[in-house]
Amino acid sequence: MSQPVLEVSDLTIQYSTDGGSVTAVSDASFTIDEGEYFGLVGESGCGKSTVARAVIGGLDDNGQIKSGTIRVNGEEIQDYTTEEMNERVRWKDISFIPQSSMNNLDPLLRIEKQAQKLADIHADMPPEEASERLAEMFEIVGLSEARISEYPHQFSGGMQQRAVIALALFLDPDLIVADEPTTALDVIMQDQMFKYLDKVREELDTSMMLITHDVSLIYENCDKLAIMHSGQVAEYGYTDTVLAEPRHPYSIQLKQAFPDVHNPDKDLATVKGSPPKTMGEVDYCTFVDRCPWATEDCSEHAPSQQEIGDGSLHTAACFRLDEVYRDRYDGEPALQDQQNQGSDL
Repeated sequence: MSQPVLEVSDLTIQYSTDGGSVTAVSDASFTIDEGEYFGLVGESGCGKSTVARAVIGGLDDNGQIKSGTIRVNGEEIQDYTTEEMNERVRWKDISFIPQSSMNNLDPLLRIEKQAQKLADIHADMPPEEASERLAEMFEIVGLSEARISEYPHQFSGGMQQRAVIALALFLDPDLIVADEPTTALDVIMQDQMFKYLDKVREELDTSMMLITHDVSLIYENCDKLAIMHSGQVAEYGYTDTVLAEPRHPYSIQLKQAFPDVHNPDKDLATVKGSPPKTMGEVDYCTFVDRCPWATEDCSEHAPSQQEIGDGSLHTAACFRLDEVYRDRYDGEPALQDQQNQGSDL
């Protein structure tokens, strides 16, 4: 097997504030392989967008990687300067589709000129070649090649989204980081966008890290996923396996909080409480105050990822995996207490 396109290992990220150091990500680990679509899911504030910004070298000025490594095609990049990221990584190895990406096109420049500018800065590509390359990408995302010379305002919202994807693919990156790329789109446009991204994977073998709070998008489009809670990776593995048989308490309750088309009358669960404000070193399970299975150990130590099954990729970070599994299937009180509630996610 070829080496992963992206390896995130024991990554901890903190933000400096007037009230102290806020830990946004704590010891997070996952990998993305060539041609693989990977989902990073969790409620707002869990740290998934911070992970994305760290991967592209775009943390805010008060953000800092305190420990851990980020490897792109085997090369560590977490200590790269802005200049090194621009020269070696951005747009060529990793490109970015941000939230509200329709607002990230320069309204004063034709799309073609924006591509030529990227090509000059990041690839030393002549303008004519850049225009030809952009036309190819427009065709892949379902836009007319003739429209590369138009301004963003001449495109509809959905077309602007596709133009952003075309620019993200422009320099043939190994990995696309997409941070809530469907936030401003209706469900029809969401479906169309992922059809284009599937075509991209088929033709270019590009990998993607999809950042979202929408579990259904992950289920429909991603090979693997990691579920985050308050900066920690709660559960990790192949999407079908994790969503069919979640093992971490948070993953179980997250699944129970979503409607089931096969059981529309099912009562939805609630993930009670709010995520904690994590300051300084996080040496405990961040789900402890919301978890019906929590014990004293959960408040005193941070659980490590435990393998589930024999040699499978599926892992979960919980001290009580056996008890949680038993309760989930036997209907013990700890689990029943979470049912018959309305979802607050």
